Amino acid sequence: MQNTTVNPSDLCAHLQRNTDDGHLYFEGANLQALAEEFGTPLYVYSSAAILEAYHAYAKACEGLANTTICYAVKANSNIHILRKLAQAGAGFDIVSAGELARVIAAGGLASKAVFAGVGKSVQEIEYALGQGVGCFNVESEAEMARIADVAQRLQTKAKVSLRVNPDVDAKTHPYISTGLKENKFGVSMTLAPQVYAFANQHPWLDVHGIDCHIGSQLTDASPYFDALDRVLALLDQLASQGIHINHLDLGGGIGIRYLNETPPTPADVLPKLIGRVKDWAQQRKRAMPSLSFEPGRSIVGNAGVLLTEVEFLKVNEGKHFAIVNAAMNDLMRPAMYKAFHAIAPLVERTQGQAQHYDVVGPVCESGDWLAKDRALRIQAGDKLAIMSAGAYGQTMASNYNSRGRAAEVIIEQGKARLIRRRETIEDQLRPELDL
Repeated sequence: MQNTTVNPSDLCAHLQRNTDDGHLYFEGANLQALAEEFGTPLYVYSSAAILEAYHAYAKACEGLANTTICYAVKANSNIHILRKLAQAGAGFDIVSAGELARVIAAGGLASKAVFAGVGKSVQEIEYALGQGVGCFNVESEAEMARIADVAQRLQTKAKVSLRVNPDVDAKTHPYISTGLKENKFGVSMTLAPQVYAFANQHPWLDVHGIDCHIGSQLTDASPYFDALDRVLALLDQLASQGIHINHLDLGGGIGIRYLNETPPTPADVLPKLIGRVKDWAQQRKRAMPSLSFEPGRSIVGNAGVLLTEVEFLKVNEGKHFAIVNAAMNDLMRPAMYKAFHAIAPLVERTQGQAQHYDVVGPVCESGDWLAKDRALRIQAGDKLAIMSAGAYGQTMASNYNSRGRAAEVIIEQGKARLIRRRETIEDQLRPELDL
């Protein structure tokens, strides 16, 4: 049987088990006390962990190039987290008008936002142009034509980069792979010159750069370099057509540790990527292009935990279940990806025999599980921390079974602050009753 026990501090240096009282602390805050104060399910984030992860990217680029770190808002879009990142100097990778509105509400600059996504509507393009969005990362020939039409109608020049699909295997889960030809994202390398030629000739389009993102939760750096080599070869082809690209957006995707993964760090990857671009530019006697990266999960993933309470312990013909009050509507990743999240009691029990449990929620679906076959020493009423839940947790949450979304708090120097109140049934009913 695979050992699925994980030391919390191995996932995040700010998660520590106090050996005196057995309590789990996050950035100095007692998680048991937070669960009692704010209730469960409850998302808890460490401000220090978020900023340390962001600064690891900034430091990896220090002195190497004109580089922007554009945080991928879809990973965690709470405006208080966005505000912290904006104040730290981050740009933003957005995929909807709603995400751009969140960035602006957080005090971020629209001019430092890149707008990706395969299905931008006319209304979203109008809104983004009106707010002065930094660039559209265009994902199809049809989208380029739509942006051109909107820009011409509004008499506003649109900065565009083409997201190319290099057909590189990111060696990750198929649902989060984005750089293969069977994926819906980006424009093929063969079609890209034609789309660039259209954009280059259009009076209301400004060809800003080129974008490439091959997937998420990458634990092997080699696909980055394979994709970059193909992008640089495309730049040579475009230059031969008189189209010179001066900005490269190399995407994100560096993974985090959920169990025993050993993903590369920004310091492992970014200087080498930047160095390869620099060598390419020098060989062609060109100015070094400006660069951007789009990390999301690696900024917030291990900076967040989901707290939950054991409602019942149940046995079915020898199969043990821990039924908790968090569910697939709170954390979708296990049901959607069969994703692993470590689980730890907030207060460690020293007496009694550990039992192997499937940790499941109350939602009326067999797919509503958060962990399988975990050795836990627990009783009904105990509270648990679901680890590595800072990314794609609350942003993928829903009201399935008419359940309210969880509250969120952020810890700053040991003190917790509510940054999203718990959703009530009145919140859910209001849009329908108002009609």
